[in-house]
Amino acid sequence: MSHPPVAPAANPHFQRLGGHEQVVRPVDASYRAMDTLPEAQVIRAMHEPDLGPTKAVLVKYLSEWLGGPKAYTTERGAPMLRRRHQPFPIDAAARDAWMLCMRHALTTVCADEALRAELDAAFYKVADFIRNTDGGGTARPHPGRPQELQPGVVAAPHSSRAG
Repeated sequence: MSHPPVAPAANPHFQRLGGHEQVVRPVDASYRAMDTLPEAQVIRAMHEPDLGPTKAVLVKYLSEWLGGPKAYTTERGAPMLRRRHQPFPIDAAARDAWMLCMRHALTTVCADEALRAELDAAFYKVADFIRNTDGGGTARPHPGRPQELQPGVVAAPHSSRAG
């Protein structure tokens, strides 16, 4: 007798973190770190002076990515993060600077040590996937095509400035 396939468990991180307001807090803390940490200057320079619109997009993306409401995909289409970040030279140093800011934010706002470790590992995978430049400024090949969430939908352009 065959059994119907079991649906994968929903991502519980949104609820474990504490919902929408607890997603806003690490986003704010991460961009505060980006504004203040000298090691983050390389990635801060990739953003507009006003981080408000970028923060709003990241809150929607992270909420959905963490298992919360699907506001990002509804408004902007499939994430296609590597494509959206292609105008920016993202190398290992930029990845590490972004991770420094996000780790600072998670340490500041997430008391659950196990959740912090899970999120850190997941953020690192995404940050490394977005990396498009190797040492010396050479283009890094795409590591593989992720599954499209909405085939045929073109990603909205990134709102931060390039270079």
